[in-house]
Amino acid sequence: MAVSDAKGTPAGLDERSAEGVPVLELRDVRKAFGGAQALAGVDFTLRPGEVHAVVGMNGAGKSTLVELICGSFAPDGGDILVDGHRQGTLTPRRAHAAGVSIVHQRRTLVAGLSVAENLLLGRLPTRAGRVLWRRVREEAASALADLGLDIAPGALAGDLGPGEQTLVEIAREVHHGGRVLILDEPTASLGGPDARRVHGLVRTLRARGTAIVYISHHLDEVLSLADRVTVMRDGRVAAVEDRAALDLPVLVRAMTGDRLVQGRPEARRTPGAPVLTLSGLCGGRLRPFDLEVRSGEVVAVLGPAGDGQSELFGLLSGLRRARSGTVAVRGAQIRSGSVAAALGAGLRCVTGDRLSYGLVPGLGVDENLDLVRRGRLRPWLVRWRDLRARARSSRDRYGVTTIQDDPPVAALSGGNQQKVLLAAWLDGDLAACFLEEPTTGVDIAAKADIHRIVDGLAERGAAVLLGSSDIDEVIRLADRVVVVRAGRTVADLPMDQVSRDDLVTLIAGGDQS
Repeated sequence: MAVSDAKGTPAGLDERSAEGVPVLELRDVRKAFGGAQALAGVDFTLRPGEVHAVVGMNGAGKSTLVELICGSFAPDGGDILVDGHRQGTLTPRRAHAAGVSIVHQRRTLVAGLSVAENLLLGRLPTRAGRVLWRRVREEAASALADLGLDIAPGALAGDLGPGEQTLVEIAREVHHGGRVLILDEPTASLGGPDARRVHGLVRTLRARGTAIVYISHHLDEVLSLADRVTVMRDGRVAAVEDRAALDLPVLVRAMTGDRLVQGRPEARRTPGAPVLTLSGLCGGRLRPFDLEVRSGEVVAVLGPAGDGQSELFGLLSGLRRARSGTVAVRGAQIRSGSVAAALGAGLRCVTGDRLSYGLVPGLGVDENLDLVRRGRLRPWLVRWRDLRARARSSRDRYGVTTIQDDPPVAALSGGNQQKVLLAAWLDGDLAACFLEEPTTGVDIAAKADIHRIVDGLAERGAAVLLGSSDIDEVIRLADRVVVVRAGRTVADLPMDQVSRDDLVTLIAGGDQS
């Protein structure tokens, strides 16, 4: 790795003279919350037509950096420059007027409006107080075609798949004049084909001169897309490198320092008696599905996005009623379509969409940690002293860290949000659990912590069903893997008898032989 100075600028390189004036520049930017220093003298430059990735572990300062660029936070010190001009106090409106736009990890399209209406939201052309709908459709169609996107302007945004929704959000910001585009985990919840479409659009925008700040925990896509990479650690810039100087081991070590990611334990568990039994379960694309998970066992379900395994959360949690089939815990059948019945039977289901189905973003961490317990007992009765004490205990056990005492859960990093989600739904007695994409949008350190939590569940005797699209995560955690394709089981194998290549082949359409 090339030598970098204390603030992360490669030694001997004058970027302003070599590349011209950066479209965005941060100089010695600092930000503290209470007594905690979130950013400590950060320098950052972004050139026109560049994809500059920012990576780092949970709490490294990535989110704070993004909020400063967008004007959501004001820095305590240092300067922010756009096109070489020092900015005063940035606000979101001023940042947007300067051409700085952000696409958040959580999608913000209005589901009940068309793609065209979402693209022009807030800027609909009018005459005499009436919307010019023909012009809306024409302008939206032109904007989509200009980016090579084959998406119907008249389609409802809520009917689009997650990948198309992300593409429309990016197109909206570009159409509204975004010259500096911040993409915050744009592919965190997308399958391979959708992620590749997003990658293609990023490359198109780069070729057109758009400057892109790319935030991602998927290091393989960072190494594929980025021109430069800034690595943050503990609120500081640990390194700034051209893509050519990096490979995966070097990048991971820069992010973690001396901290190592936990590997697969050599000694595996010995499962006990059957606990979770699915018999002929049908719903959505899932065909008659049979599965048995034993005490102390982790069983992973893998398959192409949308091929049936994604139906499991709704069917097991009680959010959806099964067309046919049964779910039983320790031999006792659970009434289909009832969340209370699932919880009462000791079955806990943790969603992969934490801010929509698992947590209440506007509530504090402590109240979120107590949501499930209160919901099952007496939600109208809150003993705040007891709630705070339980929350402190849960934070300690699950490794939840916050800068403020009890911030809104939406203000936390993805890794801490996920730990709050797991603590809220898994704390206490449970017989079985279903974990849907438990490490989506978290960094390396948080991922290792969550893996240890899953190991702990199995060691305590819970039956763990894991729905993950991360093959390496499945290899790390699972005792058994079930591959589902077109809604049907095509393989059910012990993990010690299957390789990564085998799993890729099975998902792609190969057979068990």
